Amino acid sequence: MNHLVLQTDFGLCDGAVSAMYGVANSVDPNLRIFDLTHEIPQFNIWEGSYRLFQTMNYWPEGTVFVSVVDPGVGTSRLSVVVKTASNHYIVTPDNGTLTHIKQEVGISEARIIDEKINRLQHSGESYTFHGRDVYAYTGARLAAGVITYEQVGPALDVDQLIELKRPKAERKEQQICGNIDILDVRFGNLWTNISRQLFREAQIAYGDTLEVTIANKRQQLYKNLVTFVHSFAESRLGEPLLYVNSVDHIALAINQGSFAGAYHIQPGANWKITIRKLNSSL
Repeated sequence: MNHLVLQTDFGLCDGAVSAMYGVANSVDPNLRIFDLTHEIPQFNIWEGSYRLFQTMNYWPEGTVFVSVVDPGVGTSRLSVVVKTASNHYIVTPDNGTLTHIKQEVGISEARIIDEKINRLQHSGESYTFHGRDVYAYTGARLAAGVITYEQVGPALDVDQLIELKRPKAERKEQQICGNIDILDVRFGNLWTNISRQLFREAQIAYGDTLEVTIANKRQQLYKNLVTFVHSFAESRLGEPLLYVNSVDHIALAINQGSFAGAYHIQPGANWKITIRKLNSSL
């Protein structure tokens, strides 16, 4: 029996998540169920995709993830289960939620959920709660060993899975250009799509002072000198700092402050960050 991990944008203010737990326990009361998060902003497929990437590889092989951020529920979008290159399973609508996993981890197989078999009994007339009726039910059956992966449904070409537009960081002339990928929500830190490897290739070392610029479309919102450090302890309270975050990417923070709050910065493809090493060429 494998673990079942749930992620949604449902929140915990009503019974939606509890209903998913109930369905999973009805499949097998011994199933171990955990929460990734239920606080994905409503309809934010991008953040759902990122949180899977942030978390998945720290779970044992065979773990089944159910991710439901589904603004297209009830439409013709597909319901799928994929097997990743790391030997995890993800049950989700095919709406872009798999973008980060496909690009960063890899997806080896994909199958369309056959709802004639893998759907909660007596729920056929409900078209608005597939998280309960299709995804939690199928995920629980797979995790509990009631069905094999092949019994999920027909195979789907991995190349047909929907991907969101995802900018890539790059070295350009004398600078590194990227975007704000996501927020470290509770602390207001900015997580970029710039990898530590890109910093290494640019010969940026800890202790270097860098010029950091942030712009939304063409409007510049921040420009300052920031030191690249190992940890927050190497900066003073209230100072900005650059560091390597928990997914091995470059992040920007204010020591014991919210960078996002201080400068009204949000994540997304339009939020550009440029980093230049002073008195040197990248």
